[in-house]
Amino acid sequence: MAQSDRYAMLLASLPYHGPLFGAKQTPLSRIRLNQRLALLDPIEAQCLQDARRLIEWAQQEPGMTDTQAIARAHRLIDGIASPFVRDLVTWRLELRTLVAALRRRHRGERAPRGRHWGFGRWVGRIGQHWSEPSFGLERAFPWLPEAARLLERGPAVALERLLLGVVWDHLERVSDGHYLDFEAVVVYVLRWDMIARWTTYDGDAAVRRFDELVEQAMAGLGDLRPQADTLAPAAAAAA
Repeated sequence: MAQSDRYAMLLASLPYHGPLFGAKQTPLSRIRLNQRLALLDPIEAQCLQDARRLIEWAQQEPGMTDTQAIARAHRLIDGIASPFVRDLVTWRLELRTLVAALRRRHRGERAPRGRHWGFGRWVGRIGQHWSEPSFGLERAFPWLPEAARLLERGPAVALERLLLGVVWDHLERVSDGHYLDFEAVVVYVLRWDMIARWTTYDGDAAVRRFDELVEQAMAGLGDLRPQADTLAPAAAAAA
């Protein structure tokens, strides 16, 4: 099968994901997604796997120091065959470095020394401009002032929403011109990962789902139902 035909077959089998913040669940299960991705050749599959190992929080190795994490990132990125994927991963890790710097400063830490605490081209500049609200990078990253404000006064989920929106929009921009190729597959999978992450933060959806389960469990129980319903808000909050 020609390479272009494999991409067309793979992408045609993937349901449309829709907007990130309107999602209540992923467009298909992780098992189904992995089954579709079996159409990739071994080099492509490894490339995508390495990218996700660096980007997905669930795949980060616990207990690593900053130096070890940066060395691991460089090692994996150097082994990624696709320049498109290398650039995407590099951009994501640089974004995380900016957010990590905001969090450090929010905790009252001094400007970090050296270059082994973060990743990418902005590490030195961040240290030099530590006292500036956006490290002097607000023109390059217009979202930084809002991220700093939310870190100071907003709920954690609001900052998460902002950052996911920044990444989602970036994927939209870099996907332009990629429709039936490996790059289009990469963008779809990274967006799937983002939807999977965001839907775990959707508290309203979690409450609604809990209420649905209560309705199912209580169906046909007659007089016991009003008493059980009084427990729903507490249980939902605990969940």
